Amino acid sequence: TWKPFRISMQSLCGGDVEKLIKVDCYDYNNSGSHDFIGSFQTTLSQIQQATQSYAAEFECINSKKGKKKGYKNSGVIIIKQCKTVKEYTFLDYIMGGCQINFTIAIDFTGSNGDPKSPRSLHYINPQGYNEYLAAIWAVGNVIQDYDS
Repeated sequence: TWKPFRISMQSLCGGDVEKLIKVDCYDYNNSGSHDFIGSFQTTLSQIQQATQSYAAEFECINSKKGKKKGYKNSGVIIIKQCKTVKEYTFLDYIMGGCQINFTIAIDFTGSNGDPKSPRSLHYINPQGYNEYLAAIWAVGNVIQDYDS
């Protein structure tokens, strides 16, 4: 039994659920010389369909052993669960009608340092922006177009 894992759909199949995926199965050895058990090919679509009602089963085939008399497979991989979770992007929210009210708050606590000292994040730099103003400017420049 393997622990559940997460992988992005982009990494797995480039976002194409019908793209063929090759799965190679190895017997892990601490020495680093892992032993090849076998492989199979499937699609994310096949895995998703199979797991809606029952576990998906795939025979691991080792082509080197395939010529041996009576060889059927080197084992069966059973996928008991496959979840696809949509992770929304900022643009998804905007396109969905999300409205943003851009508000800025600045902490003027005295412990943040003397604004005359170049070591303070509040330093009033005659040549340009301090750290806070640079961050506000960078974020505000992007967000302002979406401010309702």
